[in-house]
Amino acid sequence: MSTTHMIEMRDLQPSPPTGALSAERVKHGPRLAPRKVIQTYDPDEWEIFIEEWASGLSPQYARVQRFGGSGDRGVDVAGFRTDRGFEGEWDCFQGKHYDKSLTPSIAWPEMLKVFLLPVRNPLYKLPTSYSFIAPRGLGTSLAHLVSTPTELKAKFLEQIQSGESKPFKDLDQTIREAVRVLANATDFSMFGSIEVLTLIQQHGTTPHHAARFGGGLPDRPAFEPPPGEVLPDELIYIHKLIDAYKERYTVVDSVSSIESHEQAGTHLQRQRETFYRAEALRNFARDSVPSGTFEGLQKELYDAVIETTEADHSDGLERLRQTLEQAINAQLSANALIHVTEPADRRGICHQLANENRLTWVSHI
Repeated sequence: MSTTHMIEMRDLQPSPPTGALSAERVKHGPRLAPRKVIQTYDPDEWEIFIEEWASGLSPQYARVQRFGGSGDRGVDVAGFRTDRGFEGEWDCFQGKHYDKSLTPSIAWPEMLKVFLLPVRNPLYKLPTSYSFIAPRGLGTSLAHLVSTPTELKAKFLEQIQSGESKPFKDLDQTIREAVRVLANATDFSMFGSIEVLTLIQQHGTTPHHAARFGGGLPDRPAFEPPPGEVLPDELIYIHKLIDAYKERYTVVDSVSSIESHEQAGTHLQRQRETFYRAEALRNFARDSVPSGTFEGLQKELYDAVIETTEADHSDGLERLRQTLEQAINAQLSANALIHVTEPADRRGICHQLANENRLTWVSHI
């Protein structure tokens, strides 16, 4: 089904970043408008951009897969609605990165390829929808045809019948007739296009958008306090805290005894809150920035505190205190998440690192 939407976007930069996503990139972005940025992409990058966009559509596909390059059989990116792949319902996204608008002569061979899929292999189903996606959109002639499925179908059948242009004239008679029969039985409203401004708007819901266009990150959701009981995935850092409390306060040796202790009880509650704040930041990063960005922040913080952690201290609680203070004071500025990271998040990341056995407060050696 044809879709046409538009949205205005502010001026931003020419090409996607390489390497780590920086705070400066996320905050200020590029100098070109997004519509101009995508015109600088090569065909491979255009397909990757379409793959990113499709992965953020709602409702989500069971799988989004890119098939670009030679041998793609006319499918650059597929959105599979079921785990049956091409044997179930799926949507075809055909990316054409040209320096001009698409014309019918460009579209006919691509449309033929999708009909050849089930003709040559009955396991394939025709897509539920087929969308052309081009940085300069559809030309007037093709746009009118796509907007009138009956006429689009008639013109396509004419191409099959005449067999005058490539690749139609290369079809043998059996294949040609099979394509004609299938096309004649097909509702051509399955063919459409995704307009560039719609593409950019919807790409904004993916974790990849800030990396390509800047504009800052969305607001973080409200923090939800930790559950009353310690959960299994907290046990490692909690046991490390217990070791530190036992070293300072010999009367505590379990979560229940700590919770009733005047100093340790309130301290433990604060540490759990920071751990859950850091977990919330991890989840926010998963939805807002490319994979690996949060892990990069963890590594920066680890590098900033490890010397403090491994220095001599009077006991485990003092080691923890000094480490958390160093985490707060560390000059971190490169990571894309730094503008949405609060002091409590930094403390919580230290507990995440402890939970991953990268930091510890009391040595048992």
